[in-house]
Amino acid sequence: MEQLEKDSGEEEGPGERGLLHTWKGYSCSVKPQKVLGLGSKTVLQAALGTRHGVILTEGGEVYSFGELPWRQGSANPAPVPILEQALIGQRVVAVAAGSFHSGAISEDGTAYMWGENSSGQCGVASKNVVPDPMAISIADRETSPPQQIRIKQLACGEQHTIALSVHCEVWAWGSGCQLGLVTSVFPVSKPQKVEHLAGRRVLQIACGAFHSLALVQRLPSQEAKLIPDKCNHCNQLLITMTDKEDHVIISDSHYCPLGMELTDSEQRQGSPVQKLRRSPSEPSLGSTVTEPSGKDSPTVVCRDEKDLGTTELPPEGKEMSEHSDRGNVKEPEPEAHGGVANQRVKNSPYPDEQAVKEYLKRLSDHSLAEQTAKNAQCPQAQDEPVDDDPVPPPTTVSSSLNSLVVSYASAMGVKVASTYEALSLKKVMSYYYPPPGGCPVPAEGLKETREGQVRLEESMQGKKSSSLGDIREEEAEGVIRRLSLPGLLSQVSPRLLRKASRPRMRTVVLTPPFGSEADAYLPSLQTEVWSWGRGKEGQLGHGDILPRLQPLCIKSLSSKEVIQVASGAHHSLALTAQSQVFSWGSNNSGQLGHMELPSTMPRLAKMSEGIRVWDIAAGQEHTLLLADGDCFQPILYYSGKQVSQEGSSPQTNGVYTQQPVLLPFCMNLGYVSSVFSGGQSCLALADRNVMGYIASLHELASAERKFYCRLSSIKSQILRPLLGLENLCTALGTASSLLLQTMASRFSKLCYLTGQHVASLNLFLHSTKEVKGLRMLEHSVIFVDIYKEYWRTVGDFLVMGGFQALVKPSLDFFGKSPELLQRLAETNDESVPFSDLLLALFDLPIRHLHEYGRVLLKLATCFEVSSADYQKLQDGSSKYEALAIHLKRKRKEAEYTYHFWKTFPGKMTDSLRKPSRRLICESSNKALTLQSAGRFSVNWFILFNDALVHAQFSTHHVFPLSTLWVEPISEETSGVYGLKITSPEEQFSLLASSPVEKAKWLRAINQAVDQDLNGCPDFLMAGSGSVQRPEPPISRTAKYTFYKDSRLKEATYEGRWLAGKPNGKGVLKWQDGRMYTGTFKNGLEDGFGEYIVPNKALDKEDHYQGHWKEGKMHGYGTYKYSTGEVYEGSFQDNMRHGHGILRSGKLTSSSPSMFIGQWVQDKKTGYGVFDDITRGEKYMGMWQDDLRQGNGVIVTQFGLYYEGAFSSNKMIGSGILLSEDDTSYEGEFIDDWTLNGKGTLTMPNGDYFEGTFSGEWGTGLKVTGTYFKPNLYDTDKEKTETLKLGVLAVAPDEKWRAVFDECWSQLGCESPGQGENWRAWENIAVALTTSRRQHKDSPEIMSRSHNKTLESLEVIPQHVGPVTLEKYENIRKYLIKACDTPLHPLGKLVETLVAVYRMTYVGVGANRRLLEQAVNEIQSYLKRIFQLVRFLFPDLPEEGSVIPVPSAASHDKRPHCEEETDCRPESTESGRLVSSSGLLLPVLLPRLYPPLFTLYALENEREEDVYWECVLRLNKQPDLTLLNFLGVQQKFWPVCISNLGENKKVLPSTKNICFASAVESLQQISTTFTPTDKLHVIQQTFEEITQEVLSLLKNDFLWSMDDLFPVFLYVVLRARIRNLGSEVHLIEDLMDPSVQNGEQGIMFTTLKASYYQIQHEKIT
Repeated sequence: MEQLEKDSGEEEGPGERGLLHTWKGYSCSVKPQKVLGLGSKTVLQAALGTRHGVILTEGGEVYSFGELPWRQGSANPAPVPILEQALIGQRVVAVAAGSFHSGAISEDGTAYMWGENSSGQCGVASKNVVPDPMAISIADRETSPPQQIRIKQLACGEQHTIALSVHCEVWAWGSGCQLGLVTSVFPVSKPQKVEHLAGRRVLQIACGAFHSLALVQRLPSQEAKLIPDKCNHCNQLLITMTDKEDHVIISDSHYCPLGMELTDSEQRQGSPVQKLRRSPSEPSLGSTVTEPSGKDSPTVVCRDEKDLGTTELPPEGKEMSEHSDRGNVKEPEPEAHGGVANQRVKNSPYPDEQAVKEYLKRLSDHSLAEQTAKNAQCPQAQDEPVDDDPVPPPTTVSSSLNSLVVSYASAMGVKVASTYEALSLKKVMSYYYPPPGGCPVPAEGLKETREGQVRLEESMQGKKSSSLGDIREEEAEGVIRRLSLPGLLSQVSPRLLRKASRPRMRTVVLTPPFGSEADAYLPSLQTEVWSWGRGKEGQLGHGDILPRLQPLCIKSLSSKEVIQVASGAHHSLALTAQSQVFSWGSNNSGQLGHMELPSTMPRLAKMSEGIRVWDIAAGQEHTLLLADGDCFQPILYYSGKQVSQEGSSPQTNGVYTQQPVLLPFCMNLGYVSSVFSGGQSCLALADRNVMGYIASLHELASAERKFYCRLSSIKSQILRPLLGLENLCTALGTASSLLLQTMASRFSKLCYLTGQHVASLNLFLHSTKEVKGLRMLEHSVIFVDIYKEYWRTVGDFLVMGGFQALVKPSLDFFGKSPELLQRLAETNDESVPFSDLLLALFDLPIRHLHEYGRVLLKLATCFEVSSADYQKLQDGSSKYEALAIHLKRKRKEAEYTYHFWKTFPGKMTDSLRKPSRRLICESSNKALTLQSAGRFSVNWFILFNDALVHAQFSTHHVFPLSTLWVEPISEETSGVYGLKITSPEEQFSLLASSPVEKAKWLRAINQAVDQDLNGCPDFLMAGSGSVQRPEPPISRTAKYTFYKDSRLKEATYEGRWLAGKPNGKGVLKWQDGRMYTGTFKNGLEDGFGEYIVPNKALDKEDHYQGHWKEGKMHGYGTYKYSTGEVYEGSFQDNMRHGHGILRSGKLTSSSPSMFIGQWVQDKKTGYGVFDDITRGEKYMGMWQDDLRQGNGVIVTQFGLYYEGAFSSNKMIGSGILLSEDDTSYEGEFIDDWTLNGKGTLTMPNGDYFEGTFSGEWGTGLKVTGTYFKPNLYDTDKEKTETLKLGVLAVAPDEKWRAVFDECWSQLGCESPGQGENWRAWENIAVALTTSRRQHKDSPEIMSRSHNKTLESLEVIPQHVGPVTLEKYENIRKYLIKACDTPLHPLGKLVETLVAVYRMTYVGVGANRRLLEQAVNEIQSYLKRIFQLVRFLFPDLPEEGSVIPVPSAASHDKRPHCEEETDCRPESTESGRLVSSSGLLLPVLLPRLYPPLFTLYALENEREEDVYWECVLRLNKQPDLTLLNFLGVQQKFWPVCISNLGENKKVLPSTKNICFASAVESLQQISTTFTPTDKLHVIQQTFEEITQEVLSLLKNDFLWSMDDLFPVFLYVVLRARIRNLGSEVHLIEDLMDPSVQNGEQGIMFTTLKASYYQIQHEKIT
């Protein structure tokens, strides 16, 4: 490669970005050389193999350099980088290099491989060498068809390649266990998915020579995979339990040979042997940790504290040492004591007791030596990584002791016994507690020999998803194990026992939960490192040298926030967000950056303090680190073997670094953005500082890394210890303790966001560095929200005096000279009060916001002012500056409030002081006083951001701002500077001392109210003016609890307000459970609303839904009683008043009944119908005070019918009683169904008694009187005249008066017809509009067509002036629409009338005796509705008047016209007849038809049975026979009939063919409702008959009745209409009188005659 290089001082081309330099080793004489042959091309990325490299330039071109033996016909090594022609045009975005092969990824996610392929590492079958880049097919064959996988990253080893897909899955090919595939057949030339990582989100991958690494996003705890209880390979239990006399041994020493891949050399070495520890962070079997049931259990750890002064502690170690040094300074140090093992040794479960004794002696000797060293030196505080484990929860002494699990492991010759004993600590204490003279012996400090350094306990080898981790790392994970032998309790430090039993506050999780908003846009810090492959050098990091066939998580790195991994040939690196580097694996040349052994576990590389690493690379035997130093320009550190340049090739001379060393030439390279290593070489990719842009970017990233480290230090060294203090809750009080926990949680969230931003900026510097890639600009809203949320909690804690209260516990912990706090707060002033020092620490993030603004502005100046990048950076800078200013203002508000509380009278402080409450102004200077206050009264007004407080002596009253209205009092009229204050229950005036004070308070109160209503106004962007409203809205939404009002006392209202009164929609809740939801007006319920009243006796509730007026139920509504009754109807003054229906009980209950009718002041009064379902009776009559009083009718399910007088709820007075068999009584009654007095009893045959009767009907009557046998010659007419029904019933016009009165009332009339026409139309429009608004949220009520109908109804039809046919037609159409919607008063009326009619005449009411009343009731409806219509349309003529037809329309009349208007029976020669039936019956009758027609059918049942029998018999005859029988003239007999276009001859046997169209027409009579429509059907039938006869005779003729009647009779018979009698009677009763003498009248008479003729037809 040497030929590619020249001195970096020389320039080649004008390139200023992406300059690549290369060198080897680290000596002072080394000079980096610039890579030649690229011209001015910008390098984006590079990768190094053992002796070659690949370069990616802008434009997607790829160059190879170095030794390229697979390239035929080219010099080796290549003198200049060679362009890979096969990749031209592919737009490559990433490259990778293995030991002897290379890879590239194109823009579309295709992977290309070339180079050495003897192990299948290029993914090509049957080729040892791939000379040119070849596309590799990576397809998911589990899908059909196989789906091509897009790749975003490649990593190459010596014999394998792994790829990361865009779906964050890992694919592998090549040879060896480092593939992580479930296969034993190599090479694997077709890429396969690494299934063991399926379901996890892999973020980055790296390859060593024979091992692989993956950076994986941690699963949320509930998704974490469970550790199996059996081995996946050999199916043996992973954990075994052995029951002993006084304890249980739990062992996980399962060793599975199937789960490992052992090399020959490894097999020859035999079983792994336990060694002694050499390093404080190295695990030993004597210093393991307990594993409690949950993550929040107390942590108890035994630690080795060797070399505290010189060795940097891993994070948890430092935390523990801080606790030890600061919290227990005067604790006596344990002395060496070797006698512990002698206690009850005979019960030891271990075979070699001598070995145990020797082990303990070595242990105690070592501890003593260590203790001496510890007393001589003190540890230095260092920046510490953040753990994820929360602060331990509250724990009592006994529960801590019980949850503590003791452990131990002993070394016995060549075999390790790994034993976990779960033993109650109380039991241990009672049996094995050491004598008073014996001091605890720390179970730490075991030395380990070099030859056995990489052999550790076998216990974890069979588990696939966890590994043996560093003790401190396991503590951080919360997976804690503590092992000890019985009798060795003294090894546990008493301080640790005491620490475990402390009462603690509740757990505060200081790591944000998974799935925070920023995770979608910024790199996650919740990561794990997984490794697999060969582990002979410890490069897998699992604490052993065993290989792993499948990926396994390195548990000790799980809480370290790893953001990047890298692999050398036989060692591995991990970079954390806190810019620390963990390394493990081969350390034969010092490449790990530390000299601690063994190197099979991740340990921190030893970097000088203040050096923050942000990029890592690893070669064959060296490590290259890119870091921040004292300035913003990055510096380079090298760790590993020195390479000397002797002769033509570099050689290693055995010299290597003990820890990373600074490369002196790094400052000459410019601003390095990435480093790469491979073989013995190093590469650095650098940029020149163009326009200061590059320098500013590095300044931003460097400052952020420094800031994150400081935040992490505050979190781990200040927050965690403080939250863990046992006296914290006592010192702060419960409220402040919770505030501190909340503040700590928000601080942690902010800290985590900063860490994510650090990772994002690192990636940004490795990329093309375009402004659009800066996440802090694209997603500034996330930063702003988290900063504001954080500072709100700091302000709350400050207001409550939290920082002052925190001083004492902090002094106890940090000591009198808080150097640590001063250092972290960046202050050297020792006179700063401790509380201010604490506040300064938590104020750091706000100061950092100014940094954001400054650097972003600096970056903006590098661009043209008109450019989009300038605008984006300028806006970002303004936003962060504005946020900083906003939060500073918030701090001032909090400090002002805190100082106010210090001076405020103590008694009131407790009730008024709230964390979120801030002071705005107060009147202690007498600037504001109460008008008409007493001479000696004290009135102090304090305005907070949420309330105005009026304090008097020892009392005070709080007026919430949301329900406070303020207006100035006119100085001209009053002569004072006054303000009028209105609250829901009080109104008072305040006097200001001057106009200035008045204006100040007015503005302050208005602004405070406005901010309280709309939330605190957001900070203002630079340049955006604020439009401050002069005053808050008079109408608003707010919540208020009443305290004075007698009706509303202690009730809470939430909803709309207007000038101090509830007005609009709202919810009112009383403390007794009552609740009103609906509209209000002037403070009272008014409009539509729901009201709930609990019934405590029944444990149910009454529920009203309906209209209100002035605080009372008024108008239409539904009341569901807790007893089960339901009332639906009108209310007035909280009482049932007007028309309504009451349902009592259900059909299954004891007393189901239903009343529909008129109510007056909560009682049934007026006409009503009562259906007693239990007794099977229905009463239709008058009521008074809930009793039947006046005339009425009762029908029963047994056919009894009574009409007459009622008094006091009983039949008393004159009445008529009829039974089903037509037996009747007419006379006096004294009780229900009880006869008493004069009367006449008539038998069905006409015989009758006249006299005096007594007794109950149906149980035997006493009769005194005369029996009459009528003369045979008495006519039927006389008989019927004797009994006229309906006379004693309620007159039709008296029925349902309340229903009509309510309709008149809706139209604005006090009584029928008395009112203004224009007001009626106005009320209709208001009712429709209100109903539309009320129902707009109910799509099931308001269909689209319904909505259109309402819109058309809001247009009033023209009704002034004489009514023409056109106006009449418009009126008719309007009425049809109006009656179709219940939202129109007329529609509501029709709906109610239909309901009452059905209620009356359905069920028991379907009694034939009621037919006449039912018909009369309909006619009464028509008359009364017509009166309403004429009131709305005053120019409509009276009933029976004629609207003249215009002269032009009166010509060309035909006998049977087809025009719709002419078909109407009310159309006369001279014009249109106005009638209520013609106008309203089409609307009304279809709805009333079912009950009405049922009554007709019952009344005509007997005669219709006779008619039907005759119809059935005659229809058995063929057509010609029947025509002949009926006397139809033969000339009218059809000869042939056209059927479906075919002419069929009529044969003697033919049936149902003659006059078929006429028969079909007549059958339509059963499908119509109104007499008009039925007459039209009859007319149509006559026309069909005429048409058929005309076609037979071929010439005109005129019907005579003699000719027509037999033909029509035939058609009626063939039509087979079952209830023809009912149809005939219905038409007769309801047809318009004007039609009777016309053409349709004659036709109807013909049909009627046919009906009677068929009944009396003689069949011969």
